[in-house]
Amino acid sequence: MSKPPERRQITGFSNPVVKYLRSLRDKKHRKQERAFLAEGLRLLTDARETGHVPQMLVMAGTRDPHPLIDALERDVVAAGGEVIETTPDILAKITGKSNPQAVAGVFEEFDTSLSAIDRASAPLWLVAQDLRDPGNLGTMLRTGDAVGAGGLILIDDCADPFSVEAVRASMGAIFTQRIARARWEEFLPWLRSGAGQLVAASLRDAVPYRGAPYAAPCFILVGNESQGLPQEYEAACDLRVTMPMRGRADSLNAAVAGAVLAYEVLAGLQETAAPT
Repeated sequence: MSKPPERRQITGFSNPVVKYLRSLRDKKHRKQERAFLAEGLRLLTDARETGHVPQMLVMAGTRDPHPLIDALERDVVAAGGEVIETTPDILAKITGKSNPQAVAGVFEEFDTSLSAIDRASAPLWLVAQDLRDPGNLGTMLRTGDAVGAGGLILIDDCADPFSVEAVRASMGAIFTQRIARARWEEFLPWLRSGAGQLVAASLRDAVPYRGAPYAAPCFILVGNESQGLPQEYEAACDLRVTMPMRGRADSLNAAVAGAVLAYEVLAGLQETAAPT
């Protein structure tokens, strides 16, 4: 059976397309190209099912046949994208993994401006300030997807949400969650220009996180992994809550703290909305 004519065969490491794909692992080139790389059939299928089709689909020539790969290929071709077939070694070079997935895709970066956020579209939003670990960032995206949040707003100098590591850690949530990036001095006026309760875990003038008076749309603010939130950021919050620490540890991982708080906020909002 002959290969579809739309597929392009690449077998050389020095091919310009391979160099372009590898360059997307670097933040500078992602910014220049306004594109990012995602890998794995499950992640690309999640993207396709939420309306995101890669501009370029790269497949290992030795992959096992799969109907979801066929569906991806059809959609990419229908959208005017390019389908490339290459060797597992080249795919490993592109993704930076010694055991790469059978497929990878190049996607156009999303609009990450605050103006693209519709705060009324969801009762809950996650906000991360100076979050440096792409794994934590990806975990927060997964948490947002799990609790039905609208998305993740990244404040100040956070890790790049479009890095291979963050995209991988999001497990597809990067395609279901809105993402915005802003400085604090831009975010706070935007927040105060409409409805929105800003909540943070804190020890300063805080109330227990269980049963706190949460209000939608609720913006949960999580700080840097090692430094936490600056004092002035905490002071600007509408509500500060504290979570009990029963052991010797004095804090939770930033992404974990955000997840615990998100589920409590969700429960509180649902209880408030329930008919009496």
